[in-house]
Amino acid sequence: MKKLFACLTLALAGHAFAAPAVPTAPAAPATSACAQLVPGGQFPTLSNPRMAPKTRMLCYSDFVVLHSGVTHGPLWSAEHLTRDHLEAAKDMTRTNRFFEDERLPAGEGATLADYKRSGFDRGHMSPAGNRWNPQAMAESFSLANIVPQNRENNQRLWSHIETAVRKLATKYGDAYVVTGPLFSGAQLQTIGASRVLVPTQIFKVVYVPSQQLAFAIVANNTSVDSYDVRSVRDLETQSGIAFPGIPANVAARASVSFNGRAFAVRKWGW
Repeated sequence: MKKLFACLTLALAGHAFAAPAVPTAPAAPATSACAQLVPGGQFPTLSNPRMAPKTRMLCYSDFVVLHSGVTHGPLWSAEHLTRDHLEAAKDMTRTNRFFEDERLPAGEGATLADYKRSGFDRGHMSPAGNRWNPQAMAESFSLANIVPQNRENNQRLWSHIETAVRKLATKYGDAYVVTGPLFSGAQLQTIGASRVLVPTQIFKVVYVPSQQLAFAIVANNTSVDSYDVRSVRDLETQSGIAFPGIPANVAARASVSFNGRAFAVRKWGW
């Protein structure tokens, strides 16, 4: 498998633009209720202080987002996938009703207009395909859960990866998953009047407690057919995000092969 993994250097410059009035967002529980969506109730944390300004945690019914008013999108989106919920998700109808979350201060979130004729898909971090009830499905279309994603990447490679992770969680009963954007380089592309930052890569961290298995997937946000698999510890070092709910010895393991085409994970050398 070809390896594509750039050196990740976060280069975030502050942007503040007025946004149109936001529509009513779906009701959501308190953030403390979302602790069940991350292992050990421990949310990912920012180890890079440059990422911290204008961050806000948004709790939805079955996923939780750390939103950045600098990037105008999520820094990470976390979910807990279970076999029963994924089975129920198979019967859900995709709504495709994207909306601007009214809990974000004006100017911090992306707007619907930002994505219009941008050339990018509105790429879910916690995917609609994982949502298992109507409220969760509706909430997944919050722009706080969305990044500008290369269209072919979103609809082909990343879709295969999402399907593979669902199969993995179904096989072993459950999995904790965190997905987010990475930004590399001194000059980053933006879209819209809000100047929504376009990720250069997208990551997904998967932790399967029953197998004491964890790994990180990273793909360039371009039309590619390959991705990189790393230890969680490697991703922590390079992304500026820590995942404290994953045991240290599990996060450090690099001997994992994730096959997004064959929908299997192989482990060896432990």
